[in-house]
Amino acid sequence: MKRRAVLAGMAAMFAPIPLLAQTPSRRLGVLMGNRADDPVAQAYAAPLIQGLRTLGWQDGANLRIDWRWAGGDHALFDRYAGELLALGPDVLLAQSSPSVAALRQKTSTLPIVFTMVSDPVGQGFVQSLAHPGGNITGFSDFNAPMAGKWLEMLTQVTPPVSRVAVLYNPATAPYAGLMMRAIEDAAPSFAISAKATPCRDDAEIEQVAAELARGTRGGLLVLTDIFTIVHRDTILAAAAEHRLPTVYFARSFTQAGGLMSYGIDYADLFLRSAAYVDRILKGTSPRDLPVQQPAKFELAINLRTAKARDITLSTTLLATADEVIE
Repeated sequence: MKRRAVLAGMAAMFAPIPLLAQTPSRRLGVLMGNRADDPVAQAYAAPLIQGLRTLGWQDGANLRIDWRWAGGDHALFDRYAGELLALGPDVLLAQSSPSVAALRQKTSTLPIVFTMVSDPVGQGFVQSLAHPGGNITGFSDFNAPMAGKWLEMLTQVTPPVSRVAVLYNPATAPYAGLMMRAIEDAAPSFAISAKATPCRDDAEIEQVAAELARGTRGGLLVLTDIFTIVHRDTILAAAAEHRLPTVYFARSFTQAGGLMSYGIDYADLFLRSAAYVDRILKGTSPRDLPVQQPAKFELAINLRTAKARDITLSTTLLATADEVIE
């Protein structure tokens, strides 16, 4: 009952607001990669609303926010990008690379602020982090040292992992090559062999987990990707069934039963993106707003999951965790 009440409250937050006496003078279009019924995604979006409110922008009063939720569906990214452009927004906000790519195909002039994009330069969204150079800027969610941290965590279980399968979908994570290079560069330092294991559906996720479990000392590393977010439950179930030590990129996986995670505080990215939306609405050009790197990281461990899988975690790892679920 509590979960249904929370979802109902979130649905009300993002539902269309009836016209008020004052017609909103400005318009923000938001293209989210998640499903609308995902409470994790709603928790990411809520700080954007709060940040805008703090800066004086009230949805339904002086600002109209139009939401679209693609749920990882390629066709919906394209469709919803067109819908948002047709509404005549002053600025667009895009969560994830597929959202940015879809909006970029529709406009080269309307300002776009992105969040949760791992390699904006490599994907051609901006010319450089310091000087975006066009109508797009925003907040990146990856830095190379994360790769070493992920691998280090997998060596701090007993027995330590020596083979890592890296899970992602190349269709929604075109930046995976950048991440794989960072992982492969760090792997020798931890005596680990890392293998890219691209997946495009639930069946392939299960196949990767089953094959990894047939060997010894295998572990799973789940990359930042709208596909892995949308297929979170499938990935968690496969890791549990095959008792795989797994490290995820977001706390939400650990809170849902995953073993451990290290990554960006995504709520902070959405909160910070409100400031860029505010500045653009007040006349600043995206080309004058440098792409910002992640500022807050969080490490979470689920001890209940570790005990259920007979996995022992080092005291050093436990001591550095921001959250330990017992």
